[in-house]
Amino acid sequence: MDILAERISDSELEVMKLLWKAGEPVTSTAIREQLQRSMGWEATTIKTLISRLVHKEVISQEKRKVFYYRPLISEKDYNGWATSRLINKLYKGSAAALVAALVDSQGLTDGDIDELRALFKVED
Repeated sequence: MDILAERISDSELEVMKLLWKAGEPVTSTAIREQLQRSMGWEATTIKTLISRLVHKEVISQEKRKVFYYRPLISEKDYNGWATSRLINKLYKGSAAALVAALVDSQGLTDGDIDELRALFKVED
């Protein structure tokens, strides 16, 4: 997973997000239309991103009447990897240091803190 996820660029991640959100195989036309609308990208740029993701083996391509694409890694797995990478890169592997930085920068709302408390609540 580390090698695959590390090779996904920010632009390619936009394609992945679209595929994860769809939850089913998506045509190249649908990908192109959505990304042209949301990102303002040219069709050639989108085709290049799709081709790169297929080549990197993080999405699959299936030929029916037209090509359909689906992710080969889950959003949950990718997000877990990205979070671990962030913690390791910026906080020397300490999730507590990440949370402390969020608290110090006032990046957590009262609601966020309540959610964290609920997550860490230990049942006796």
